[in-house]
Amino acid sequence: MITVSNLSLQYGGTPLFSKVDLQFTAGNCYGVIGANGAGKSTFLKILSGEIESTTGYVDIKPNTRMSVLKQDQNMYDDYPVMDTVIMGNQRLYDIGKEKDAIYDKPDFSDEDGLRAAVLEEEYAELGGWEAESDASQLLQGLGIPTSMHYLQMSEMDPRKKVKVLLAQALFGHPDIILMDEPTNNLDVNSVVWLEDFLMDYAGTVIVVSHDRFFLNTVCTHIVDIDYGKIKMYVGNYDFWYDSSQLMQKLIKEKNKKSEEKIKELEEFIRRFSANKSKSRQATSRRKMLDKLTLEEMPASSRRYPWVGFKMDREPGKDRLFVTEVSKSVDGVKVIDNLSFIMNKTDKIAFIGDNELAITTMYKMLAGELEPDSGTIKWGVSTTQAYFPKDNSAYFAGCEDSIIDWMRQFSEDKRESYLRTFLGRMLFTGDDVYKPVNVLSGGERVRCMLSKLMLSGASVLMLDQPTNHLDLESIAALNNGLTDFKGNIIFTTHDHQMIDSVANRIIEFTGDKVIDRSVTYEEYIELMKEQNKVD
Repeated sequence: MITVSNLSLQYGGTPLFSKVDLQFTAGNCYGVIGANGAGKSTFLKILSGEIESTTGYVDIKPNTRMSVLKQDQNMYDDYPVMDTVIMGNQRLYDIGKEKDAIYDKPDFSDEDGLRAAVLEEEYAELGGWEAESDASQLLQGLGIPTSMHYLQMSEMDPRKKVKVLLAQALFGHPDIILMDEPTNNLDVNSVVWLEDFLMDYAGTVIVVSHDRFFLNTVCTHIVDIDYGKIKMYVGNYDFWYDSSQLMQKLIKEKNKKSEEKIKELEEFIRRFSANKSKSRQATSRRKMLDKLTLEEMPASSRRYPWVGFKMDREPGKDRLFVTEVSKSVDGVKVIDNLSFIMNKTDKIAFIGDNELAITTMYKMLAGELEPDSGTIKWGVSTTQAYFPKDNSAYFAGCEDSIIDWMRQFSEDKRESYLRTFLGRMLFTGDDVYKPVNVLSGGERVRCMLSKLMLSGASVLMLDQPTNHLDLESIAALNNGLTDFKGNIIFTTHDHQMIDSVANRIIEFTGDKVIDRSVTYEEYIELMKEQNKVD
């Protein structure tokens, strides 16, 4: 159990949150949510002891082992993959190394023998003899084949390193697991495996995530950081969201009724306060008015952008023809003889572990790359807008303000129009004059989405648009894509967005492509059945 008492944190005299009293118990998974900058990652660092709070304390029962998902992908480059995972239980790893060093001594003494015996006993108690098989099982569950288990971490690509660090956090049955964005850069199968693991886990899990489906699947409680407070709610993300929206609605309705009553009383007082026959009633109404107060709604740190896409014109029947397309990158073939036709109502999700192939396909569709062979033909009446995975080229070295940067993509150049448009995308006041080369990742994404909205295109192509977005912005983008009447080709790690937007799935996996006109959930079930048959 973790007990948080009277916790507060200030940065430069400004409170991030205060008077926090919470309890985290075994057998539960707690999802920590809040707007960007609300303090989610900071709260996890306080729980882990990495940073200290301004007031209050975090109490953890003695002999409790806590595991934290590491964020630095390169910190274990000098170690093999297997050792990196076993370091998830540092005591076990240290005992194993000390024990091996004793046995390797050429002048093994009686004292060494006694020490080795003590170490052997603790090593067995900690599960040392099963350590490598347990670590291997975790790695395989996350899609790391046995052929990579003894490679150096420096030899692993970044996406594989993320999985190794996740295996490290899960290794050795820790009592508490703290994870900040564990599903980032995980493929579908790995996320499903992680969900199953956490749902069967008997300890305490505290996780920060922007993945709504993941939070809904694994969480028993939601820890909401907002209003400068941290509050805990029973239930998953959807239950919290529906409840919070209902509460806000009830408060607004109550305030509206109070406002109407106040106006009625004020009008009565104004009309009859000078009338002797009505003066007593006016006095009574004044006393009633003094007691009637509006319930103050605290200013939320959450901000919801408005995302909406409209076509300038409806395209004809022909949309997109991809015929026998092949492409190599740095001498390696990433797309081989791919063919598909996009139909009038298609909203296609590109998924899969071959992200290089997916991004290369987008670049060819956008005309940035040419196929080595085959053809890509757009319908003559279609127009396309592209959101690239790497948008740095649009901002690097550019000293234009946000409003001037947006002006180049807008037919209406008026500042009043652009200000209104940017305001809906959460750029208000002097924010619109901020140079685009200093924007955060989330701000750049909102600029790119604004560019797409201004395009009036009939086909939207979005390669990982949810990267850097908070839950509120992801939900707004999800709604915008769902409501769009044109065609969409998109890629995201957000399970809920794929399932609610896509009606066709094209998976790039290894050297093959699978194409099915189904929803995402239907596709997952199809693949499960196929794997059983195989």
